[in-house]
Amino acid sequence: MSAAAGLKAATVKHPDAMAPLIRILDELRKTARSAGRDDLGSRLNMVRARVTDPRVRLVVVGEPKNGMSTLVNSLVGTAVSATNSELSVPVIVEYGPEPTATLVRQNEVGRTERQSVDPLDPGPALAAQGVVRAEFTQPSPLLADGVVVMDAPGALGDNRTTWSMIAAADAVLYVGDAGAELTIEQIAELQRIEQICPTVICVLNKIDIHPHWSHTQQRNRELLDAAGLGFAVAPVSAQLHRQAGLSGGYQRDIESGVPQLIDHLRDYVIARADTVALEAAVRDIRLVGDHLAMTLRTEAEALRDPRRGAEITAQLTRARDDADQLRQRTANWQVTLVDGSTELMADIEHDLRHRLRSLIRDAEAEIAKTDPARRWRDFDADLDARICDAVEENFAVAHFRSMELCEQVAAKFPADNRAAPKVDLRLASPGEVLEHVQSLESLESAKAGVTQQFLTGLRGSYGGILMVGLATSLLGMSLVNWYSAGAGVLLGVNALWDDRKNRKLRRRAEAKVAVARLMDDVIFQVGKESRNRLRAVQRVLRDHFTDIATDLSRGADEALRVAEEAYGKYGARSEERVADLEVQLGTLRRLRDEADALIAG
Repeated sequence: MSAAAGLKAATVKHPDAMAPLIRILDELRKTARSAGRDDLGSRLNMVRARVTDPRVRLVVVGEPKNGMSTLVNSLVGTAVSATNSELSVPVIVEYGPEPTATLVRQNEVGRTERQSVDPLDPGPALAAQGVVRAEFTQPSPLLADGVVVMDAPGALGDNRTTWSMIAAADAVLYVGDAGAELTIEQIAELQRIEQICPTVICVLNKIDIHPHWSHTQQRNRELLDAAGLGFAVAPVSAQLHRQAGLSGGYQRDIESGVPQLIDHLRDYVIARADTVALEAAVRDIRLVGDHLAMTLRTEAEALRDPRRGAEITAQLTRARDDADQLRQRTANWQVTLVDGSTELMADIEHDLRHRLRSLIRDAEAEIAKTDPARRWRDFDADLDARICDAVEENFAVAHFRSMELCEQVAAKFPADNRAAPKVDLRLASPGEVLEHVQSLESLESAKAGVTQQFLTGLRGSYGGILMVGLATSLLGMSLVNWYSAGAGVLLGVNALWDDRKNRKLRRRAEAKVAVARLMDDVIFQVGKESRNRLRAVQRVLRDHFTDIATDLSRGADEALRVAEEAYGKYGARSEERVADLEVQLGTLRRLRDEADALIAG
């Protein structure tokens, strides 16, 4: 993209406000270089590039098929990101007076080349080999306000490209599906994003095809609050916004929620660009300053006293060995996690079956006391309520048992690294799990009609009339007489009584079978959901504690390397080096105080 195109966008980060921050970052970069922490210097370089850019960098991320590309197109007002393509490359859109499209690719020798293509149809060029990213300029109102929109490719996971774009962003739009609430893995991703870029907006896309999106929005707010994330949750339909743009429907555009999202960006991100940039940069300065201070103090302590230095080196060596052993013994805590998860799944399934079997016994006892056809609907509603209570209690047990599992796995790690991730398996509403469970079946053998009862009585009375009438005919009486008629009435009433009794028994049997089928369906649906959530907890714990083991090893290795280099480089003039380190530590304290003052002011 041409630099001239970018200069025509509004400047939302004022140079005067950023100048003190840039000076602090430059001094901190010098300190990082002198301390040999090139990794921290690289992070500061990225922070400086973000601060010096006068525009707001907005990156759009999320799971595939959630409509990120469609949302990007809605924000900029034109199709710049492919929505039905298997290609996965970053798309960057900034303001320009005319639409342009540039592809950045690597040739066979690894050199970067730029190629201008047709902005209305960049697809064929994107299909070529070696495309690194696509850059567009558009005369969009939002871009003219000083925003650069970046469409990050693919799922987050360990995608380095996406995470580097998040690190370079001023704000993040995390796009989710309005038909499903945030999962445990997505909450963990948002917590990780918040550590890198604190300004995040959760977007619920596709509200046009999910009529119950408001429930998902409320549930996501509760999950974010429980995880300590105060992010806004914005419902939108990028597809509805695109259709409204084609037809010119103002009301449909408002219903899409995209104009409200753009207004929110203007009010809380663009209008507060200086504050947002300062808060994010100061957060990075604090983190980098803490790492640098630990490195400098370690080196200074090693140089002040050779005996103390040898002791510190021995301690660092032991720490590195412990971290290596911890990494080698990952099977230990992993076995605890796998065994505990397997046992937990079995116990929760047993608890669910036990609760439902108790309900079956109670239901059968109630069915045996009365005719189920009389209050079958009331019985169905009462049974549904008891099933919801049982399922909710079962998930509450799963939640507390999973917390115990977290503590058991955390106990395998050192005391300073036992912080377990927050997981919540409790249900806000059992209906979200029981939604696909069929209702209680109706009884086929309902009460007999008048005609059927008449025919049953007629069949019984016919036998009585015939039997008694034949007997009395031997006495010279007619076949139908008072005696045969009375016998017919008695046998007819008895037939009606027996028929009603048999029908009641059949209804009771059918009712018991219907309850058993309902419980089988509940066990199938709830058991699957319970296992899925418990497996998600297992994956979150596995990833969390694997990161802890890796960080322990990396931190110990880095501190030990710095201490050993200090002995080899400054052993002959340790006092001079210690004085220099004290100056640098004082500089770090001063820079941190100045950074804090920028926010306080």
